[in-house]
Amino acid sequence: MGHQGGTDRPRVLVLRALGLGDLLAGVPALRALRRAYPGHELVLACPAELAPLAAATGAVDRVLPSAAPGRAVPRTLDWTGPLPDVAVDLHGNGPPSHRLLTRLRPRRLLAFAHPGTPEVDGPVWYAEEHERERWCRLLRAYGIDADPADLRLPRPDTPSPAPGAVVLHPGAGAPSRCWPVERYAAVAEALHARGRRVVVTGGADEADLVARLAKLADLPDTDAFGGGLPYDRFSALVAGARAVVSGDTGIAHLAVAHATPSVTLFGPVPPSRWGPPPHPRHRALWHPGPDGDPHGHETDPALLRISPDAVLEALDALDTVDAPDDPDLPHHPDAPEEAP
Repeated sequence: MGHQGGTDRPRVLVLRALGLGDLLAGVPALRALRRAYPGHELVLACPAELAPLAAATGAVDRVLPSAAPGRAVPRTLDWTGPLPDVAVDLHGNGPPSHRLLTRLRPRRLLAFAHPGTPEVDGPVWYAEEHERERWCRLLRAYGIDADPADLRLPRPDTPSPAPGAVVLHPGAGAPSRCWPVERYAAVAEALHARGRRVVVTGGADEADLVARLAKLADLPDTDAFGGGLPYDRFSALVAGARAVVSGDTGIAHLAVAHATPSVTLFGPVPPSRWGPPPHPRHRALWHPGPDGDPHGHETDPALLRISPDAVLEALDALDTVDAPDDPDLPHHPDAPEEAP
């Protein structure tokens, strides 16, 4: 993964300089590109910390570290060597990402159309589309077969730091997508009363949130992972969990990728755009209402309509679902994922 690209192979450059959940939602498209260009070096422009996940997809040869604050398009790419044979915009649909790639003069650009860049001849962007399907449809428009259900990851070699635990993840990319920490604590206390082990996780900047939840729920220090676990341990924790409870954020997508039962709390964005595939082991809780701000500073009203009891009922329902047959096979999703 870390080697410099050789000049002997043509290269496909894919731009998706976003977060963990974004990259996981893009896995089906990345695998489709891998199959379409088997002789190319596939280079993914994404944050450096996602390199272990990029490797786990089996689709990426090398990461080109790229990121910008607030989900923006990076201003430049540190591209060296021959021009890319193909560039693919999996980042957005507007002139900033188009121009970032066209400046590298790829032989071919795969991207959505936008009025601001009329020279890009791509399919139309639909705002309401599910994120996994969006990027597969982009590739299909260029004659590349892509299956949005091709999203499973192999089980990590690292042992889980808390096998069989229920994982609570109170953080998200913005406060509007964070269910109140007091409600997570109520869920933790109810699960403890049933004899379940509960652990709390959070990103590198969420140590205070994790500590607050652990204190409210009276969890031991060994069950609070607040500083942002390294990807291999985080992935192993999710893969070995009894269930994952979170808002609409990266860990929910990781649970899907590992076929781990999950309860995901949606608001302000509906599950029709970012939710799990329809399968009994994934429960998406959502109270439809007017669209809110996914980057807002206050908890969205739709999230506030979800009660701790609703989460516990969803977890009870998961206990009746059979374990997947093939947890180690990334390319064979269970057939029921095609339909409810």
